[in-house]
Parts: sequence; C-alpha cells; structure tokens
Amino acid sequence: MEQETNRVEAFSDGVFAIVITILVLEIKVPEEGGHELWHALWEQWPHYAAYVVSFLIIGVMWVNHHTIFSHLKRVDRPLLYLNLLVLMVVSVIPWTTSVLAENLNDPESDNAAAILYSAWTVVYALAFLGFWWYVTRVGHLFHETVDKEGARATRMRFGLGAVAYPLTVILSFFSAPATLVAHGLIAVYYAANQIPVPLVVGEEERLESASDLRK
Repeated sequence: MEQETNRVEAFSDGVFAIVITILVLEIKVPEEGGHELWHALWEQWPHYAAYVVSFLIIGVMWVNHHTIFSHLKRVDRPLLYLNLLVLMVVSVIPWTTSVLAENLNDPESDNAAAILYSAWTVVYALAFLGFWWYVTRVGHLFHETVDKEGARATRMRFGLGAVAYPLTVILSFFSAPATLVAHGLIAVYYAANQIPVPLVVGEEERLESASDLRK
C-alpha cells in the first residue's frame, strides 16, 4: 500500500511540475528589438507579477500536498478522486493567471479578470479543504504515528483560505492590482505558517532524535 501511495504522489508531483512550467510559458518573448526591447519588457510587468503570485500559490499547495502524503500509509478510491479534483483545479490556474495578466492594465476588463482569478482560488481552496477533511474524517489512511484527533483539530485553520479568498473576490470589484497583491500576501502567509500534521506524544521527539543521529 505504501508503494501505491508513492505512485499517487509521484503522479501528482508531475502534474504540479507541468502546471508551474506552463506558468512561465505564458510570458511571451517581445517582438520588439533594439532600444524598444526595454520598453516592451517593462510593458509585460503584469505577467511577471501574476507569475510570481501564482507560482507561490501553487508552490504552497504542493508543499501542503507533499506534507499530507508523507503521513499517509495507504490510499483508497475516494481519496484518488479527491486528489484528481485538486489536480484538475490546479491545472486551470495558468489560464486564470494569463487572463488576469493580459487585462490587468485594461480599466474596462481588469475587474472581471480579477474576479475570475479570485473566484478560482476559492474553488481550489474548497477542493483542497475537501481533500483534507476526507483524510482526517476517520484517519484510516494515516500512519500510526499520526495523532488523528490532533489532525482533525487542524481543519478550521486549514480552511482559512475558504474565508480569505472570498474576500479577494469582493476586493476584485474595486482594484485588480490590489487583488493580486492580496493573493501574494496570502500565499506568503501560508508559506511562512505551514500547518504541521500532529504526531502522537513522544513520536515527534523520537523522529528528531533519529534525524540527529543521521547527521
């Protein structure tokens, strides 16, 4: 069963890697040359900004995904479908990123593009939350080292994105650039405040001691 878990994680890692690669491919090489190249490169700043923010969002999701799978001893059929749902949602982010970047400087369409981008982050937050709720609902997929009650208690904090991202949808109606900044700040917050999967009493100390011995 552990081999099956590794296979699912490897497949997921491949999807995350492809999605992140597609992000940078959306940044086009300017057609201008000579002295006009600098101006053309500057004109693409919305693409650079949207790329960095979306890279952070996907990167944080990958870290959380990896952390969860490192504590699973097996997978079942519902989890496979929930994992596919998460990957499907992540795969759309390059498109919403491109739409936002293309319209960030257009006062007639920037709000609509920001609403689309923010609304999709709500979808992926709900998809990932559903994934975590299923894993912690019974805890039958966890290794014995995991504190199942403790993991269940992290649900509310894990689901903060389902509250924060709808607020960015509201912000999208007023300012697209501010919305992109808000998404970047949320991603940085999650990157700096990762939620550890709780372990049973004494297990964390044992793992730290084993790690020290290997050094």
